[in-house]
Amino acid sequence: MMFGQVRKGVNMYAQMGLETGVLAASPNKLIIMLYDGAISACRSAIVHMQQQDIQKKSDMIAKAIMILESGLRMSLDKKVGGEIANSLDALYMYMSNRLTIANIRNQPEIINEVIQLLAELKSAWEAIEQTQQVGNGAPTYTHQHAMTVGA
Repeated sequence: MMFGQVRKGVNMYAQMGLETGVLAASPNKLIIMLYDGAISACRSAIVHMQQQDIQKKSDMIAKAIMILESGLRMSLDKKVGGEIANSLDALYMYMSNRLTIANIRNQPEIINEVIQLLAELKSAWEAIEQTQQVGNGAPTYTHQHAMTVGA
């Protein structure tokens, strides 16, 4: 039973670390974390798909879709972000639809397409985060988090 107590303590410590990371994160960093979570869920879905574990595959695809819909799409500020926010909204919706199709058809290549799109977006947000850390002007917000569309 001691192992169970140790594991519970480790899990609590990991959760505290995640919560501290979220609380300390900049708005851009939060978006990057959402992209990381969606990419990770997609990669796990592919592994479970290859192992023919339908339940876990579906769970991971559902997690990625939840991040896209409830995290990324819901945080868009279309009034401030204008065309860029609308384009991101359409892209997030497209990725959610592609993941649904991948789940139904068991097609990892569709998931890889979504991973590629997420990775490209994540790279852009990482560049924005680095620019803002250097102090390159005040950002305009597309997400309630930051997306520089002009200073």
